[in-house]
Amino acid sequence: MTTAKPKNLTTISLNALRKDDKPRFDAATPGLLIVPTANGRGRWTFRYVSPLTKKRRDMGLGSYTGNEDGVSIAEPREKARIARKLVGSGVDPIDERQRVQQVVVATEREQSPLTFEKAAREVHGDLKPGWKNAKHADQWISTLVTYAFPTLGPKPLTDISPKDCADALRKIWLKKAETARRTKQRMHVVFEWAWAQGHVKGNPASVVHRLLPKQKPKKDHQPAMPWLLVPRFVATHLVDREVGDCTKAALEFAILTAARSGEVRETCWSEFSPDWKLWTISAQRMKMDKPHRVPLSERAAAIVKHQYEHRRHPTLVFPSPRDKMLSDMTLTALLRRAKAVSDTPGRVATAHGFRSSFRDWASEHGYARDLAERALAHAIENDTEAAYHRTDLINLRRPMMQARVDFISSGDKEVNSTNDASISAPLPVEA
Repeated sequence: MTTAKPKNLTTISLNALRKDDKPRFDAATPGLLIVPTANGRGRWTFRYVSPLTKKRRDMGLGSYTGNEDGVSIAEPREKARIARKLVGSGVDPIDERQRVQQVVVATEREQSPLTFEKAAREVHGDLKPGWKNAKHADQWISTLVTYAFPTLGPKPLTDISPKDCADALRKIWLKKAETARRTKQRMHVVFEWAWAQGHVKGNPASVVHRLLPKQKPKKDHQPAMPWLLVPRFVATHLVDREVGDCTKAALEFAILTAARSGEVRETCWSEFSPDWKLWTISAQRMKMDKPHRVPLSERAAAIVKHQYEHRRHPTLVFPSPRDKMLSDMTLTALLRRAKAVSDTPGRVATAHGFRSSFRDWASEHGYARDLAERALAHAIENDTEAAYHRTDLINLRRPMMQARVDFISSGDKEVNSTNDASISAPLPVEA
């Protein structure tokens, strides 16, 4: 039995194709065939052996539907001849087509105007590796998506005016002043980047404040517990706790060390000295990007040692019940349940506010400002002064931190002895 030789495909033979027919080769063009399809007359294909992989490949050349919308027989024949020449010269035609498409896309991208949204997302991608946590990275772009993109997103950077920037911020400028400030700052970063890249000749976001009403300054300090009430709070709500209660342990440790909440929640075993008397926080975890050493009092060291003896996580000192990092809201929830008194009417004291309590205690007990500021890991604002401060005063801070713990360990004795009723009296707070 002999195999039927391929015939030249014609319009008549193509229109007679049925979905159950076998693929038909075109004798006039080696490698060209049409594959019948269920939704139409057929799909043009060029079959060849790749000169690179030596494997058979099928290259799509369009569809044949029997009407003007489909590809006629002349066009796929020409494409197949061109592809066959590429194979003869050692080039895989599918790879070459993809390369050409990529060049076309890249060219169109370069020629199309850079919009604010495209620029913002590119800037976000460039900056993201330098941020400390994913949450900040998400917040950075989300504010632009919410407040800037609706007005500025589709506009070419070169067409955006200061008025456009002001219009994007106008609805939140007074109602959400802090959010507006952050959005404006991030818009400013996008235009600064575009300016440096040569896409624009100025920064329209830099003069937005000239077109918007003046924002009222708002002091939003973290609600802090009056320093005289801290001993009673610790004795009542934190000291007496069950083994494994990392939330209470973390909050007490934060109060004793005057550390930030995040510094405590993220702390690892490797950050402590073998004798548990020194806690060293790396620059990567510090707000000011500088390493910070904390001399631990006897009580603070005992907390860490106890956590180690009952540890349930290989790295975290204060893990959550699910053996993950404690969230800031977990500490907040604890303070709300305890109805922690604060110096802000109607608000519960925050974990961060205990740093302010420490600062007040240090001032009331005559400790030098420099010592207290070093304990809080605050930056020295004066650059000249900062250049001459090379020591962290660790040996002078140690007795101060021990004295702080001795005061807190006194319970509420000192509170009861004070005559300041405004401090000792309970303040109204929200549950």
